[in-house]
Amino acid sequence: MYDIDTYLRRLGYDSATSQPTADLATLVALHKRHMESIPFNSAGSLAVPAPSGRLVDLVDFDEDATFDSVVASGHGGGCVQMTRLFLRLLRDLGFDADLIAGTTAEGRRSYGVEVEHMLILARVDGGSWLVDIGYAGPSFVEPLRLDDAGDQRQYGCRYRLTHGGDGMSLQRRPRLGQWSTVYAFTPKVRDRSDWAPAEKAINAALAAGGDGAELYSRAVSDGQVVLKGRRYLTVRAGIEQTRTVTDDGDWHAHRSAILAGEVG
Repeated sequence: MYDIDTYLRRLGYDSATSQPTADLATLVALHKRHMESIPFNSAGSLAVPAPSGRLVDLVDFDEDATFDSVVASGHGGGCVQMTRLFLRLLRDLGFDADLIAGTTAEGRRSYGVEVEHMLILARVDGGSWLVDIGYAGPSFVEPLRLDDAGDQRQYGCRYRLTHGGDGMSLQRRPRLGQWSTVYAFTPKVRDRSDWAPAEKAINAALAAGGDGAELYSRAVSDGQVVLKGRRYLTVRAGIEQTRTVTDDGDWHAHRSAILAGEVG
């Protein structure tokens, strides 16, 4: 059952003393603490096809039941689960926030839809901020200002938001790497029903026997750690390193460390 006090405790707040104030400093802290405290976990996601035959539910899932698994138990989940729960928390704390949508190159290629990834637009302290705690990464770990045309820096990485057509693209550059596009999105406010075509497309792919690589990630103090299939990627102080995990024991150790929060 969704409970704001349980949520805040999971994020390291003592709600018995006082609730966080709906200001920019709190938004930044909540964003980073969420990514550090609750992992992206495709095994528990409603938005990642699995070979089990379970249908994907992006629109009408039970948020209370999802909260118990994703937040209260700390198991984590996928983009749609975590984003909708985080939006609920932000609104309960007094933030002016709405759902917006985007798509990754992989999602567009696999499902052919423009509304795939779920993000949050937050308006606070006179600015509009891009909030995304549900992308496995590598991405950003603190909100990005939407009306900032220049580079925004976090923990050794650079980010920029570029305009194109009716939408925008998020681009990222590690300390020793090149610019690459993370995903495209539009700042148009959305309703959860807008994800119905994505739900249909994902379930069609599932019925056809498709399934994605297992995906797990968690933020750390100075970056992120991502396990996608056999690819293990770390971004620490802007330095990005990738290797292929061939040993099953090593793979399970990395997965367990991400889920347990023991990757610091």
